[in-house]
Amino acid sequence: MLASRLAVLLQRHGVHYAWVIAAITFLAMLVTSAALGLPGVLMQPLAVEFGWSVRDLSSVFATRFALYGLLGPFAAVILLRYGVSRVVALAAAVIAGALLLGLIMRNLGQAFVLWGIVLGMGTGLTAMVLGATVANRWFVQRKGLVMGLLAGSSATGQLLFLPAAAWLIAQYGWRWALLPVVAASAVLLVLVLLFMRDSPAQMQLSAYGADPAAAPVAPAPRASWSLPFSTLVAASKVPAFWILAGTFFICGLSTNGLIQTHFVSLCGDYGLGPVPAASVLAMMGIFDLVGTTLSGYLSDRYDSRKLLFWYYGLRGLSLFWLPYSEFTIAGLSLFAVFYGLDWIATVPPTVKLVASEFGPERAALVFGWVFAAHQLGAAVAAYGAGLARSVLSSYSPALFVAGAACLVAAAAVLWVRKPVVAMRAVG
Repeated sequence: MLASRLAVLLQRHGVHYAWVIAAITFLAMLVTSAALGLPGVLMQPLAVEFGWSVRDLSSVFATRFALYGLLGPFAAVILLRYGVSRVVALAAAVIAGALLLGLIMRNLGQAFVLWGIVLGMGTGLTAMVLGATVANRWFVQRKGLVMGLLAGSSATGQLLFLPAAAWLIAQYGWRWALLPVVAASAVLLVLVLLFMRDSPAQMQLSAYGADPAAAPVAPAPRASWSLPFSTLVAASKVPAFWILAGTFFICGLSTNGLIQTHFVSLCGDYGLGPVPAASVLAMMGIFDLVGTTLSGYLSDRYDSRKLLFWYYGLRGLSLFWLPYSEFTIAGLSLFAVFYGLDWIATVPPTVKLVASEFGPERAALVFGWVFAAHQLGAAVAAYGAGLARSVLSSYSPALFVAGAACLVAAAAVLWVRKPVVAMRAVG
């Protein structure tokens, strides 16, 4: 098999196959990010062609964010029951199919089904839970760094796809902007079928950094569909769960649902075209990739609570400042650096706190529920910011609310107990 041959070849050069799995996972989460972020640059052309309001489109995008998050805890069970490779292959096919069918949609109901429900479910299968599963299963050492890199894939998705999508829309129309993401999904599908494996045990390997003399870890037992609910019941009895879920709700409120969805439209209100606005988003992506990777490194060495305090606090201040940036290239570039460095930087320390509080064996499932809160926050912001724009003709109230919420999160996260070396399980 190609995967086995590649593993042997890499081993001769001192490279563990876990890095191949991490690279494919990075691509899977990148495609997910591109599919989630793409509607942000489609909002204006869709409104022009079909006459849909910002409020109408925001309801579609809010549904997508909610499903993307709510599927997280069940995605963990699906990954355990059916295997990472099968689930990621299915997700790639669903994402490509939903986008392709969007080429022929004609009414808001079709958009709601395809890009609200189907796309939300397809991307939900490859949400952050996938990254946490791969990091915990394939790596003993450098988990924080790997989780930082995987979380940073959302930044790379913006960097690669959004400026290109904005250019294609300007030159050829919005339908052409869907094709690069469809092509990337097809490439992902091929790579998954050829090289993705569910666990090191399938390759007769130990996880990266594990004792070479130790026997390969056996595959996890088949998970029950009731496991997400029993995990939620047990986790809900721990105060730290509500703090982490609440702060991650605010994280989604202040990132995906607000900036990722409405930034291009926001810039349009100030006379900035879609291509330069998408380029600013790409700039945020560059700095987010740096910031999130650095955050993974820092979370392996410093108190995750203090890292989150600074991330949320600085993000809140940047959102307060954005309406006063005058939306010049210089002002937006400063915002892109300041805001971009901690866009998804909250993920590695949050994952670390979840694992510390609830134990590594439950970390993926508990984080699935925490991530669900993140995407519910994104859904609230996606709809709420669109509502503010429709009713008040301004995005500023949404920016100020999100900024204030970030300051609340910065204070709240310090109430989580200090991580300890000995991790305990839930239930």
